Amino acid sequence: MNRDRRFFAGLVGVAAIVTWLIWTGITDTMVYYLTPTELYERVYERADEASERMERGVKVSGDVLPGSLVAHTDELLHQFVVVDPYNRDVQLTVHFRHPLPDTFTDEAEVVMEGRYLGDGIFEATEVLTKCGSRYEALPEDMDDRDSGYGSEDPYAGVDGGDAYGSYGAGASYGSDDSYATTGGI
Repeated sequence: MNRDRRFFAGLVGVAAIVTWLIWTGITDTMVYYLTPTELYERVYERADEASERMERGVKVSGDVLPGSLVAHTDELLHQFVVVDPYNRDVQLTVHFRHPLPDTFTDEAEVVMEGRYLGDGIFEATEVLTKCGSRYEALPEDMDDRDSGYGSEDPYAGVDGGDAYGSYGAGASYGSDDSYATTGGI
């Protein structure tokens, strides 16, 4: 075998190994994104294929059922029910042992990552809430002059708000580097 053929064979071998490593890395970290209905279909209709996937983890998206949140503060366990946004009859009870996101509310759209334990129970390792896709306008009764919106003075509308706040022109400094102000917040 001449030198060029050995080099080419080595290059093909290295490329094959790199391709295999990338493929196995991607498939091992893949997490499937399902609705509760799709989760139940995979578990109960294709049990052999689904069991391997459920052990690796799965992402489920749905809406929190209003009034379903039960918090056990002594164990830091949160339990709530998620319904399929397209089929509200399909429900999934979620157990989560970490603090919930600040934006978690009734009827919030959530994405959870974790494992399906069976009997309608999902053990979440991560819970994310989706942000609303719409922004609401300011109420019409809010006067721009009262809010400081559109003013050149960034502190307009703030109690005691002059352009310097409490650290500006009216401040005097003592010998102990503390502030004594003549007005402000």
